[in-house]
Parts: sequence; structure tokens; C-alpha cells
Amino acid sequence: MHWFAILVLALILAKLATQIWLERLNNAHVAARTGAVPEAFRKFIDEATYRKTIAYTLAKGNFYQLDLAWSAFVLTAVLFSGLLPWGYSAVHAHIGDSVWAMAGFLFIAGVAISLPGLPLDWYAQFRLEQRFGFNTSTQGTWWGDRLKGLLISLALLYPLLALVLKLSECAGRWWWFWVWAVFVGFQLLMLVLAPVIILPLFNKFTPLPEGSLRDRLFELANRTGFRARSIQVMDGSRRSKHSNAFFTGFGRIRKIVLFDTLMAQLTEQELEAVLAHEIGHYQRKHIPKMMAASVAGGLVGLFALFLLSDQDWFYHAFGFQPGSLVPALLIFGLVSGVATFWLSPLTHFWSRKYEYEADAFAAKVMQSPAPLVAALRKLNEKNLSNLTPHPLYSGFYHSHPTLLERESALAASGG
Repeated sequence: MHWFAILVLALILAKLATQIWLERLNNAHVAARTGAVPEAFRKFIDEATYRKTIAYTLAKGNFYQLDLAWSAFVLTAVLFSGLLPWGYSAVHAHIGDSVWAMAGFLFIAGVAISLPGLPLDWYAQFRLEQRFGFNTSTQGTWWGDRLKGLLISLALLYPLLALVLKLSECAGRWWWFWVWAVFVGFQLLMLVLAPVIILPLFNKFTPLPEGSLRDRLFELANRTGFRARSIQVMDGSRRSKHSNAFFTGFGRIRKIVLFDTLMAQLTEQELEAVLAHEIGHYQRKHIPKMMAASVAGGLVGLFALFLLSDQDWFYHAFGFQPGSLVPALLIFGLVSGVATFWLSPLTHFWSRKYEYEADAFAAKVMQSPAPLVAALRKLNEKNLSNLTPHPLYSGFYHSHPTLLERESALAASGG
């Protein structure tokens, strides 16, 4: 076995072992708190609901361990069984090596590799989420979502892959830079297409009806300098009872979106506080900062791919012959997550910092932290959120601070 293949296998196993250890650590930490409701939560959660949050957390943790093991097995089998070189040779022999043929190979390989995960995705939706009362999706909706996603990927990603391969042929040794520029342009294009074309394929969006809530939210947007084209309600209840709010698009097509489940759970003042938090992300320029980091990370990643694609051992490690970018692109896409996983604590620390800033903004705009605290308490209760995660687990996986951390930060800031 090639030394680089051994290194990649070791990283896959190290990641799997770390993730399973973190899940078990978190489950043990949560299970140890199954007694009486902690004093900090007694004001807003009863004992039955608290026990249900623990049961939900433990069930998800146990299921995720199975999911992790299965995903690692599939990745290992795909990388080291010789299946990828066989498929590449078959396509090359029967269809040729045109950019469209090779883009087709990459697209089909990506779809095929995702198929083994479908049964577990189905189980998570129709067994795990169903057991705790969250699932509202039908079989038709669930499978229809996946078919739509496949067709959208075919329409957008297949031509994008062909363009990437064409650039690698025509742009010389700087192909990685031009591919990065194309990816940046694609991301910006998706900011335009997603709210106008793609999201409505999955959900129904209706304007928020005239009334006191609409007036309150538009007044909030105006006084915070957030110009939105519309406030819309999304039928999130078609698939789940989980709730959320977000804004999408930019410029003239920016719109505020509220899940119908969120509107059913919160008062008007609490909804205003949640929206103030989302506007805080906008006003503190968190979105462009995170996009800039993503763009910079993409540039680094493509340069790393360029360096690896110049090394014969990179191809030989997985049974390919050097000479084409296609195998390098596929292998890099499969193994990059094994390396970037270890950066999770850093990226989530950054994300949580932004959440604290958005919370502080909302408290200032609302002239009190109370509405936001009330909203966060309800959202944690209704979504059966893990109220007592292990700190190390939270550092690896949570992009948002815990409820107690957010309340403490708001109290300390004097908001």
C-alpha cells in the first residue's frame, strides 16, 4: 500500500475515532444530568420537556455514531477498492476523454458515492425525527426533494465541472487561479438564483399579511438601516416542526424569511428580537466576512490541488495513472474533508463570536435583552435543543453558543 494512501487511511480512522469519542463524551455528559431540571432552566422548561430534550440528544448521538461509521466505511471502500480507477477507465474507453465526458464521470461518481447514505437519511427523517414529533414530511415530498436536488445539480454543476476541466486544459499552470475565479462568480450567481428560482422549487413563500407584525418588522428594518424588498413566510411546517428565520439575496432582491413554525411559537415582540439578531449579522458585516474567508479558503484549496496534481505519487496512491486532472479533482474532493475537520473548533469559535455580536446588537435595538432571551428560551424548548452539551463537543460542532452562554453574555454586556 502506498505511503500516502496509508496516511489518508490513518486520517480517516483518526477522524472517525475522534468523532465517535466526542459523541460518547457528550452523551455521557448529558445523561449524567437526567435528574431534576437544573435551576437555570426551571423558569421556562418543565421536567417532562427537559427529559425529552435529553432523550432526543442521546438518540441523535447514538444514531450519528452509526452514520459516522457507515460514512467512513463507504469513503474507505471507494478510495481503496479500485472502483474509482475502474470507473474512470471504463468511461474513458467507451465515451472518450472530452471535457463533457469527464465532467459526466465526476458528476456520476459524486451521485453514486452519495447513494449509500440515503437509507440513513431516510431513517433520520421518518424514524428518529418522527419519534420525537418533528417530522411532518411525506414520502413523496422527501423523495421529490432529492429528485429536484439531483436535477438542479445536473443543470448547474455538470456545466460547471465541464468549464473547470476546460480551463485546466487552456489556462496553463495558472488554471487553479481561473477555476477559483469561476467558483467565486458561481457563488455570487447563486446568491441571485437561490432566492428567486431555487428556493421556491422546494418551499412556498407568501408575503407576510398586513397587520401589526408586518408593521413592527418593517419599522425595525427601517430604523436599523436594513432595506428589504419583502418579508415572506415559508411553509417550513411541510417538512418539519423545527423553526428558523433568515434573510437571503442581496441588494434589490434581499428578503426576510420567517418559518411558519417560528411564527406559531413566538410573540410579535420575540419575532422582532429574532429578526433584530439576523439584522445584527448584516450590520456587523458578518456575511461578507464569512464569504471572504470561504473565498480565501477556496483559493488555498485549489492551490493545494494544483500542487498535488503535479505529483505522480498522488495518483499512484489511489490506483490512477498521472496525466489528467480528473482523478486528482475527484480524490481531492473526497479526502479534503478529512483534513478540514480538524479546523472545526476554529471556524466554530469564529461563528460563535459573531452570534454574540448579533445578540448584543439585538439587545441594543430592542432596548432590552429580555425579548431575545424569551425567544431563545422558547426556541431551545420547542426544538429540544441540547441545553447541557459537553464544552469540547460544543467546540467541535456548535456554530452557536449554548443558551446559558448567550444569556450570560447578554447579562455581562449590560444589554
